[in-house]
Amino acid sequence: MKIAVVGSYGVGMTMRLPKFPVAGETLMGGSYDSGPGGKGSNQAIGAARLGADVSFLTAIGPDDFGLAARALWKAEGVNDSCVVTGKNHTMVGFILVDSDGENRIIVAAGALDELTPKDVENFRSHIAKADVLVVSMELAFPAVLAALKIGREEGVFIVLNPAPAVKLPPESWSMFDVITPNRTEAPILLGLDSNHGLSPKELIAQMRLKTDAKIVMTLGSEGSLVDDGNGIQAIPAFKPEKVVDTTGAGDSFTSALAVAISEGKDFHECVRFATASGAHSVGIAGVIDSLPTRKEIQACLTK
Repeated sequence: MKIAVVGSYGVGMTMRLPKFPVAGETLMGGSYDSGPGGKGSNQAIGAARLGADVSFLTAIGPDDFGLAARALWKAEGVNDSCVVTGKNHTMVGFILVDSDGENRIIVAAGALDELTPKDVENFRSHIAKADVLVVSMELAFPAVLAALKIGREEGVFIVLNPAPAVKLPPESWSMFDVITPNRTEAPILLGLDSNHGLSPKELIAQMRLKTDAKIVMTLGSEGSLVDDGNGIQAIPAFKPEKVVDTTGAGDSFTSALAVAISEGKDFHECVRFATASGAHSVGIAGVIDSLPTRKEIQACLTK
């Protein structure tokens, strides 16, 4: 299994608190920790932990956070030979998590915004050798489009994790094989306003008018809806014993989905495998610690 990932790395600074503050409010009593994150890095580590041979492209800063990232990827077996060291700081994200495990995140991209299509071109040989290319959208959009374009030119199966979402230009809808929005991201991809009034199935129908790709709409505790071109099918969620932190669940889902696809599983089985991975993740605090092994996913599948 060879997987190439083009995405972000950053350091997450997390505050856990009883409730989210409202405008102008100061809350005491929270707890704090920090750790590595970024959608691309999480997905690369998640795939490597499931046994894949993973190459990763991102940009980091010339700082201690960047050095720590290199050490992490080495420890997790992720090939970082094409990772760019930029001029600005490594990306940082500030994360608030309430007592229900829900999160709110704001990001300062730093060096990540320096990643260019030329850097993606330098990663071409890794993309060409991959069974699956995973692209997320925390990068500058020209780099995202370059990754999709190169993946298409090299005939690689492409999974687009459209987060954070932006309206996709018309030409990009034919440049991936699977897209995995949640119910909030889907209308943004379509260019709809917040008052669109469409149900998840109606949003999928609108996306189907634009792409032949497989569509997986993730719905959190409600599971997901899958349109593989033969109609929409619901994939139920796996219920965790307790929801502790939802921060890394989407990345856990994406990495497991890519691994299952690379193994040639039936697509609906791929989504079930990914769903079990996400369910495992929400029961553990932190992102890296929550990314499961294959044994832990199998345990969830057999409950």
